[in-house]
Amino acid sequence: MTYEEIVGYVKKKAAKADAKKFAQAAVQIDITGEGEGAFYVAVADGKIDVQPYEYYDYNAKVVADGNDFVAFLDGKKGAEVLSVEGDAAAAEIVKSFAEKAKAEAKKAEAKPAEKKAEAKKAEPKKAAAKTAEKKEEVKKAEPAKAEVKKAEAKPVEKKAEAKKAEPKKAACAKPTAKKTPAKKK
Repeated sequence: MTYEEIVGYVKKKAAKADAKKFAQAAVQIDITGEGEGAFYVAVADGKIDVQPYEYYDYNAKVVADGNDFVAFLDGKKGAEVLSVEGDAAAAEIVKSFAEKAKAEAKKAEAKPAEKKAEAKKAEPKKAAAKTAEKKEEVKKAEPAKAEVKKAEAKPVEKKAEAKKAEPKKAACAKPTAKKTPAKKK
């Protein structure tokens, strides 16, 4: 991130933070590495102000690498990435941004988990509906199967009747000759 992007990001975080719990204080933040520069976060009259300038009359000074500082603000890294000089209580202003981010992250994680739970509850209903639909389709298909079976059964019965009739015809068609014993003279 560039220096301007980091300052803008901190302004967004500061807008969400609760400044009423802090006494009047100013914290200078020195960014090293990528996005190098200095800016300050001041609390006065219950408001947080972030400006892209050095502040020489600060209560605390925080020094951090740009990437580490952003990760800290997002709640992905702990305060060990920060070097704090001066009044540690004043530096709590910056830490409150990270705490707010962690709380928001937990809420964001909870919402998808709730949606997954709702989806799991809905899936059995959908599955039951699909099962019911399949049963109805099977019931509709069953009469058609029965008709097919009846149609198949009739030719079989006719074939059986035809087989029975054939031997009778054959018996009638060939007369049998009886052998009579020859007469003695």
